[in-house]
Amino acid sequence: MLVQLSIRDIVLIDRLDLEFGRGLTVLTGETGAGKSILLDAFSLALGGRGDGSLVRSGEAQGQITAVFDLALDHPARHAARAQDIDSEGDLILRRVQMADGRTRAFVNDQPVSAQAMRGIAASLVEIHGQHDDRALVDPAVHRTLVDAFGGLQSQTEGVRRSYSDLRTARADLATEEERVAKARADGDYLRHAHAELTKLGPRTGEEEKLSAKRTTMMQAEKVTSELRDAHHSLSGEHSPIAALSATMRRLERRAAQALALIEPSVKSLAAALDALDSAAQVVEQALRDARYDPKELEVVEERLFALRGAARKYAVPADNLAALAEKFSADLAALDAGEARLIALGKAATDAAKRFDVAAAALSAARTKTAVELDKAVNAELAPLKLERAKFTTHIQTNAGEPAPDGIDRVEFWVQTNPGTRAGPLMKVASGGELARFMLALKVVLADRGSAPTLVFDEIDTGVGGAVADAIGQRLARLSSGVQVLAVTHAPQVAARAVGHFKIAKGDADKGKRVATRVEPLAQAARQEEIARMLAGATITDEARAAAGRLLLGAG
Repeated sequence: MLVQLSIRDIVLIDRLDLEFGRGLTVLTGETGAGKSILLDAFSLALGGRGDGSLVRSGEAQGQITAVFDLALDHPARHAARAQDIDSEGDLILRRVQMADGRTRAFVNDQPVSAQAMRGIAASLVEIHGQHDDRALVDPAVHRTLVDAFGGLQSQTEGVRRSYSDLRTARADLATEEERVAKARADGDYLRHAHAELTKLGPRTGEEEKLSAKRTTMMQAEKVTSELRDAHHSLSGEHSPIAALSATMRRLERRAAQALALIEPSVKSLAAALDALDSAAQVVEQALRDARYDPKELEVVEERLFALRGAARKYAVPADNLAALAEKFSADLAALDAGEARLIALGKAATDAAKRFDVAAAALSAARTKTAVELDKAVNAELAPLKLERAKFTTHIQTNAGEPAPDGIDRVEFWVQTNPGTRAGPLMKVASGGELARFMLALKVVLADRGSAPTLVFDEIDTGVGGAVADAIGQRLARLSSGVQVLAVTHAPQVAARAVGHFKIAKGDADKGKRVATRVEPLAQAARQEEIARMLAGATITDEARAAAGRLLLGAG
């Protein structure tokens, strides 16, 4: 529920902090005091359209913050988490309105779009009034309300799953039909290309290896002569190895005579001989590697030519030829087995359609039965609300040829305001005051099923009084036993039934230079005085005070 509303610099409101409790809370005050401003500000915090004219004159920006205390599993928390917003603790919606028309939206201090804010707030608050831009009477939600009243949510979810299965089956069938049709059109080409690539037998990485081998073989001829000269210098008749070995042996024989002088030289000569021997081995290996068969080079070049020719022909890198061959093979297999698979997929789609049709038809029948019960319950609420000649009807249009995720029904609430007049959609037929009372009757009937935790009713008692106003108050009070209800009202009969009461009035600000809207919570005595004002007008009489006391006593 809404626990706190803070407003800064919005139209006539300079600074306002309100705290709300459970049950029915009313907001009263003289016309023009600022009740509509308060609701406009609240709507802005729920993601409503921004307007620079809402900012208090002389200020750069205004701000509205709404704090909600919610159950841990409330849909608004799920919606917040879907936006990667931490939803622990209170849920805080904050909207900043700039004087130039720009707005910024925050949920738990994380920036979000206005659309994301509206999505989260949709399950937090419903505002019902005489203006269709505020009343949540969108026909798109009527089906949801019928399902909630009849407890059909699990059945509806089953239809959604069946619809999802149907869409998947049809998509699989369409994809396979397109694939097989293309394979048929390209059948001759596929067979020729597959045979050619199968004969070629390309392997991934083969071109790179062959190219490197070809380069090595072509370069070998250029360096072989130098390698032979190096090998001859190290191992031929002019090799220094024999002379160095003889010299080292002579020195070794003299080592006993002058070890300190001879030993370092012997070690150096030994190291030189080892290095020369190692060099000779490396050169010999290089000579062996440089040997190649000209026929092998020819084979390598022919293979490279074939691979690169195929790559150009099929417009793919040579490394992708093997994958292309596999694709051609798969396409041919699809062509060969296509008919059988198409038959299987077609049967799966047909079976999915039958399952959906059965589930959707059962749900449609349940909705029709539920609609009768809903109509009876709502119509029973109309007479006390001065709508005794009106008739409420749940209009269900069923079209089995247009399956949708929620079934085959289009549900819309229709009304007939007077006998003999034509029934039509609620939003088009009902006047402002009638619309608000129809919505009140609906909400009373649906109080414990699918309602937002906070309901706001904006002057739904306009144009009525006496017993009708009292009936509205009774229903608002009944409704508030299950959800939080805020009501802007001019009816003392409604105000008397509230557990919380705020009085809205204009006052001076900035040392009398500007006017500001003030909102004051009223205790019991002050409530009686305010209700007396609502009864009597500008001059409050003792009789009005006594009548207010009786209203409060009767409501208690």
